Amino acid sequence: MNFSKPYFIRFAFSTAICLATLSACKKSDNPNDLPAVSPDDYIGKVDGFSSADEIYPKNLKAYWSFDDTNNELKSGSAPSQAINNSFINGVKGKALKLNAGYLYFAKQFGAFKTDSLKSFTISAWIQITNNGSKRTMLMQITRPGVFSGSFNFHLNTNAYPATNTDILKVNPVFATVGGGTQDNLNADKSPKIGADVWTHLLLTYNATNGIFREWANGVEIGSYNNRGTGNNLFKAYEPSEFIIGGNYNVIPGKAIGTDANFAAMTGSIDELRIFDTVLPDAYIKTLYNLGLAGK
Repeated sequence: MNFSKPYFIRFAFSTAICLATLSACKKSDNPNDLPAVSPDDYIGKVDGFSSADEIYPKNLKAYWSFDDTNNELKSGSAPSQAINNSFINGVKGKALKLNAGYLYFAKQFGAFKTDSLKSFTISAWIQITNNGSKRTMLMQITRPGVFSGSFNFHLNTNAYPATNTDILKVNPVFATVGGGTQDNLNADKSPKIGADVWTHLLLTYNATNGIFREWANGVEIGSYNNRGTGNNLFKAYEPSEFIIGGNYNVIPGKAIGTDANFAAMTGSIDELRIFDTVLPDAYIKTLYNLGLAGK
């Protein structure tokens, strides 16, 4: 059978069209044309991060690593008083150990001024026990001359005896623009605690909708998140000072009234971080996971 040259040209063209069509119809392994990912990029990382220092670094406004220093590292501020404090091995590097002690910063931090601190995230690792008699102030943004500060990170260690390591009542309280207070409490869920147990506590507050959330070990535990807007919004009053492990009434010469519900802290703190934004849930869990890995 003889085939003319025009026939071969038409046959070759038709074959090319068919092959191109089949190729186009083949299912792609990368339909969205995403960049290639190498598993080597994730070796030694936790949720894609090498360190907690990589979590929202631009929004980290105050940070205490307690790596053989009591200083706040973003501003380089040293405490005015450091009582009954030492350093131990922590979650990451060293940690602050207090034995009925506290750190008192008699200064106005720029990061805690009214116009600077609206929404926030506060993250800390702690070792704590109940004591059956006194509450513990993990940290406080104070209001000089006022017993309750702009922000009070209460731990209700008075609620149970030291033998109870299954329940810690976490009860943070903040001052409002209307002059009142709002709080949250873990009514139903609680982390494990203990003198040798590191527990991760984290709080977020959204100044847009008034939602105040409470987390422990990567799990949300708060029971009263919706704190309202308007006069119920948080306000960082000025001037302010800052205390770790107590309030004014545990500092000699600074007491306001006779309230004796709080004792200077006995326990340990590590990696205290204050952000000026609400961390997304995935990042909250990552902070916990990074701490578990010592990163």
